[in-house]
Amino acid sequence: MSTTVKKNWAQAPVAPIVSTRLENLQVLFEDNHVIVVNKRSSDIVQADKTGDVVLSDIVKAYIKKKYNKPGEVFVGTVHRIDRPVSGIVVYAKTSKALSRLTVAFKEREVQKTYWAVVKGEMPKKADTVINYLWKDEKQNKTFSFKDAGKGRKESELSYEVKGKGDHYSFVEIYPKTGRHHQIRATMAFLGCPIKGDVKYGSKRTNENASVHLHARKINFEHPTKKQRIEITAPLPEDVLWDAFLRTEYGM
Repeated sequence: MSTTVKKNWAQAPVAPIVSTRLENLQVLFEDNHVIVVNKRSSDIVQADKTGDVVLSDIVKAYIKKKYNKPGEVFVGTVHRIDRPVSGIVVYAKTSKALSRLTVAFKEREVQKTYWAVVKGEMPKKADTVINYLWKDEKQNKTFSFKDAGKGRKESELSYEVKGKGDHYSFVEIYPKTGRHHQIRATMAFLGCPIKGDVKYGSKRTNENASVHLHARKINFEHPTKKQRIEITAPLPEDVLWDAFLRTEYGM
């Protein structure tokens, strides 16, 4: 499978872009019904106009090879995260698991934790933010408003500042809703755009076209065992992520 990212860049990346392939797929959890992987920032969860390989197809190839399965392999996409974002993605290996996990995400029974490196200083050390988001389909961009209005969807997340660097803050985020570009738009709304996220106010891109937003942790009920599972995704290799980790563990 090719690892080349075919995209018309507004600004060409200056660092190599490493995408997931069969040989380097990072599996965080797997059993008969569920497989959880660590997505790289260049991977796509949903097919787009680039024609790049979808992450679920790589997961299918992994299962097919590992278990020597003949014919088509079932892998159901339970949820999505944006292309430049890294971290946890949950897939279902059976139709029963897909149905139950889809409901769990829809009913907000899944606890998600994101880590973000944002520009400047957050308004408060910790807070819950309720705002209203409107998606511009043509721009594939979400705009945030204080008040409800036509076409706007209510959005809610909580955050806690874990530490600060010279120019950035390290923020742990707990989204309650799952709106389009919710975290990215809300951080910009608060005046603290995510590093590298030029679509939402960052002044420059990251060298590898990523943004500093990582789906760090997930907690959900197993679709058949009815036990809670908590999974943590290792961070990308990066000096700011390393600084965040040191802050988290008091190093």
